[in-house]
Amino acid sequence: MSEAEKLYEMLKKTQEPKGFFFNRDKGRVIELLEALLQNKERYGYMSCPCRLASRNRDQDKDIICPCVYRTEDIKDYGSCYCSLYVSSDWNDRKISCEYVPERRPPEKY
Repeated sequence: MSEAEKLYEMLKKTQEPKGFFFNRDKGRVIELLEALLQNKERYGYMSCPCRLASRNRDQDKDIICPCVYRTEDIKDYGSCYCSLYVSSDWNDRKISCEYVPERRPPEKY
């Protein structure tokens, strides 16, 4: 089992009880998890692969996965910014899959 698959299993067990589900596209999920692991190797923390990390953990603490924007994104759009985490309604196609705008303040990029 790859490191990404191990991470998948571990996070699935901890996040689903909280109401956060992985995107139904498992291939996409594994790609994102591989990128998270790559960022962990690169920076020492799993920063969101869809955002540019600064290499400063304190500055990037808002984008360490799961990012601080995830809950509001899922509440408003059914998925987080990178669509790693989604709601069950999003996965079941009960709501439309909309573009999630960036919530991170520009001064943080």
